[in-house]
Amino acid sequence: MTGSAGPAIGTRVVDILAALRPLAPFFCLYVTFGATLGFLSGGAPLILRARGVELAEVGLLQLINLPVGLTFLWAPLLDRLRLPILGHRIGWIAAAQAASVLLLVVLSLGEAWPLPALLALAIAACACVATMDIALEALVVETVPAERRAFVASAKLCGASLGGILGVGVLVGSYDSLGWRGAVLACAALDALCLLPILGYRESRLRETRSAGAGTAAGAGPERWSGSLARLRRLGGRVLVLGAYFAASYLVGGPNTLALLDLGVPLGQVGTLTGTVLPAVNLVMALAAGWLAARFGTVRLIAVGALGVLASGGLMVVACAGRVPDLGITAAVLGFVAGGFLGVPVFNMIYRWAQGPKPATDYALLFGAAFFAAMPLRVAAPALAGWIGWPGYFAATLPLYAAAVAWLAVAVDRTLRDDGAAR
Repeated sequence: MTGSAGPAIGTRVVDILAALRPLAPFFCLYVTFGATLGFLSGGAPLILRARGVELAEVGLLQLINLPVGLTFLWAPLLDRLRLPILGHRIGWIAAAQAASVLLLVVLSLGEAWPLPALLALAIAACACVATMDIALEALVVETVPAERRAFVASAKLCGASLGGILGVGVLVGSYDSLGWRGAVLACAALDALCLLPILGYRESRLRETRSAGAGTAAGAGPERWSGSLARLRRLGGRVLVLGAYFAASYLVGGPNTLALLDLGVPLGQVGTLTGTVLPAVNLVMALAAGWLAARFGTVRLIAVGALGVLASGGLMVVACAGRVPDLGITAAVLGFVAGGFLGVPVFNMIYRWAQGPKPATDYALLFGAAFFAAMPLRVAAPALAGWIGWPGYFAATLPLYAAAVAWLAVAVDRTLRDDGAAR
């Protein structure tokens, strides 16, 4: 028995690695997405708040993420035009990633430049990363079978979480030793290295295989190219559902680290929570969520996660009202864990809703336009908290979050029922 166990375990490990290998190109690019955005926009709000900058001004740094919400404006070009390099989607991925690397190199030279110039470069780099992301998501929709997209969604969240650890926990945490130039160049080098695996991805062959196996069901026949506004009319209801969810999720969970600073938690500890604990929790939850959704059901998993987020918000109300930093930390960690339940189901459903003849445009609308719709609240949230106080702020966000998640669960359940009926 013992003698046969070793080879059996070895064979199983080899099988697992073989199954994970196709996910590596997606994982690597999602690492760069999390690291770049984490480095550009994750650490700065905490550092500035610790230096005494007003909450309203800290909220303006959310504008660095603005291109993520505006990708629907240029996504139709990614669907319509093919660059004269590599495949259709991989060509755009390579071009956007190379541009982000170049912008980061330029940014590394500007430690003493005026803040508006640095902000403009950061927004431009974010636009390149966001463009890479929608091209990558279109590649997933076109080349990955529906039954395997949950694994890609897990790889997405795992990669983004690891990227967050590198971009905030490592680069920002090592800022004193690396300095501005070293930290920014390290981020650029990571982006360049993580581009390499996708260059060997067999886009054309996999697209042909999927088309042959699926017939015309996915695209429902040829369709003329149409602008994003025309597509928005078709996807408007789902964009509203996602926009409400993204906005409510940020309102209840996004500013909690700023609240911890105001409770007296040291910046280093808050930085560890943001740059290490949060991404690590997201990584673990992303690995587990696909299995949990398959075992217990997607809607049930969303409900469990939502109840946990609501509980964490309630604890944050008590912590802020009673000035109890340890309870605030507990509430924040609980929010990280509970929110992690929802990531894979939500992005897997976005893939499902983007399945059609124009996946880059549809994904950009479903994610980007929804993210953009939530942007005003993301910018205003710290100012609102400064106006009414943290206890009142968190108490006001809880019913909004409950309503938004209930709306999301209904939309997801309807889609799953329609898919079942179609089969």
